[in-house]
Amino acid sequence: MANSQSEIRAAQLKASADLPVFFIKPESGLASLGLKELWEYRELLYFLTWRDIKVRYKQTVLGAAWAIIQPFFMMVVFSLFFGRLAHVPSDGISYPVFAYCALLPWQLFAHSLIESSNSLVANERLITKVYFPRLVVPISAVLGGLIDFAIAFVILLLMMAYYGIAPTWAVVTLPAFILFAIATALGVGLWLSALNVKYRDVRYTITFLVQFWLFATPVAYASSIVPERWRPLYGLNPMSGVVEGFRWALLGKSPAPGVLLGVSITVVILILVGGLLYFRRMEAEFADVV
Repeated sequence: MANSQSEIRAAQLKASADLPVFFIKPESGLASLGLKELWEYRELLYFLTWRDIKVRYKQTVLGAAWAIIQPFFMMVVFSLFFGRLAHVPSDGISYPVFAYCALLPWQLFAHSLIESSNSLVANERLITKVYFPRLVVPISAVLGGLIDFAIAFVILLLMMAYYGIAPTWAVVTLPAFILFAIATALGVGLWLSALNVKYRDVRYTITFLVQFWLFATPVAYASSIVPERWRPLYGLNPMSGVVEGFRWALLGKSPAPGVLLGVSITVVILILVGGLLYFRRMEAEFADVV
C-alpha cells in the first residue's frame, strides 16, 4: 500500500513538472494603460454605449428631439441677450448661426463630461460583480453623446442654408475638432470619475464646473475680443480651441485658431494621458470603494 501511494505521488510530481509555468509581472509602458485589453472588450464597449442611448430616451415624450431642443433654445436665449441686447460682436456672422455652431461642440463636451464623471458610480453593480477593463465605462458614456450631436448637426446645416453660408475647404478638418472635444471630455472625465468613486462630493462640483467652463469658453462671444498677447494663455482652456476651430471649419469667416489651438492641443494631451494613468492607478480600488 505504501509503495502504491509512493508511486502515485511520484506520478503526480512528474505530471506537475510537465505543466507550463507562468510568471505574472506588472505591465509597463503603453501596456499599463490597458489599451490592448480595451480592444479585446470592444463588443462590451459597443453594448454599453447603445444601452446608455436607449436608457436616455426610454419612456420620454419627445425622445431624440431633446438633442435638438437643448442647443436650439440656448441659441435663442443667447441671441436675445447677447446678440440683440448686449450687441456682442460675432465676426460678421449672423448671431444665431454663430452661437448655435459653438453650442454643438460645447453640448457634446458638457454631456460627455457629466456622464463620464458619474459613470463608475452609476454602474456600481456591474463593477462589483464582473471583471472587465474599467476604462470601458467612461468611454462608453462619452461616445453616447455622438448620437445627440449628429441629430443637432442637421439643424445647423439647415440654418447655414437659410442664411446662405457655405462651408469652405476647411470643413475637412471638422472630424478632428469633434475628436478633440471628445478627448477633452474623456480626459477630464477620467480624473473626475476616479475621484468621484472615492470622494462622493465631487459630483456636486461637476455642475458648477460645467457652468463656469461655459462662460470661460467663446460660445456666446468670439475669442477675437481677447487681446492678442493673452490668446496663448486663453488657449489653456482646451474648449477655446475646439469652439473656434469648429466655427472656422464650418463658417469660414472666423480667423484660424492658430496659436490658441496649438496650446489647447498640448493641454488636452497632458490631461488625457494624466487621466489615463491616474484612472489605471485607482482602478484596483474601484470594486472595494464604489
